[in-house]
Amino acid sequence: MIDKLVKAVALDGQVRVSAVDATGVVREAQTKHDTWSASSAALGRTLVGTLLLGSDIKDDARISVQISGDGPAGKIITAVDGEGHVKGYVQNPHVSLAPNEKGKIDVRGAVGTNGVFKVTKDLGLKEPFSGQVPIVSGEIAEDFTYYLAYSEQTPSAVALGVLVDTDETIINAGGWMLQLMPGATEETIVAVEKAIADIPQVTQLLSEGDTPSDMINRLFGEDNVKFLDERDVAFQCDCSKERFAAGLATLHGDEITAMIEEDGGAEIVCQFCNNHYHFSADDLREIHAHASK
Repeated sequence: MIDKLVKAVALDGQVRVSAVDATGVVREAQTKHDTWSASSAALGRTLVGTLLLGSDIKDDARISVQISGDGPAGKIITAVDGEGHVKGYVQNPHVSLAPNEKGKIDVRGAVGTNGVFKVTKDLGLKEPFSGQVPIVSGEIAEDFTYYLAYSEQTPSAVALGVLVDTDETIINAGGWMLQLMPGATEETIVAVEKAIADIPQVTQLLSEGDTPSDMINRLFGEDNVKFLDERDVAFQCDCSKERFAAGLATLHGDEITAMIEEDGGAEIVCQFCNNHYHFSADDLREIHAHASK
């Protein structure tokens, strides 16, 4: 199964909307990081929200999201490029909490309600753009919504969902995001509010077999939607041994020498995907030799 993200406009172009089935993305993240239920849901929702946030950027652009809350999950960092490749990790993957008052996974309890929600956009300009807002919910969808409204001045609504099985595997994951365009009428605003209130939860829609296009049609009705684009999305990290070698080359010579003499080499683990890269003593000598030229 290939994950899909769909973009559309609705209600005579007054609303921009994206929806994504990111089940494979979140499954891959859960497997790579061995996350437990609360951390899986927190990381998964952030990955889905990041995909939706990056639905309009160009191929060479990148958006990263950092959620730094006071809950046991710790920091969550995700990043997406314009080709729909997303990666991410949660600082403490082994967090599993008692269900919340609704009998659901306690994402707020894992993330916390105090802290910072930060978005950095590298759109190929001279300097990346960063905006941050306080965490207002810890449920993550509301935090994306708050960021869009207050940092980007765009009235929006975001729904995110991750359904975790009893054995910690991911049943499904996805979400949708809608944004009011400038000049949206009062009639459109009322219609949007009703659509948001009436649509079932994302995980229920996915469990019933809905595609991203179905989600959008459920929100606004087929006759009120114009589809613009569909793209594949995937969990994919851009790390490589060469990249980490370039990082090692920036170290002071004494640090590389210590790795050679004390450890006989070095092993670097990518935080985003958990890939391990081993550098032998000879590798380190070669890196040091090239850096010294």
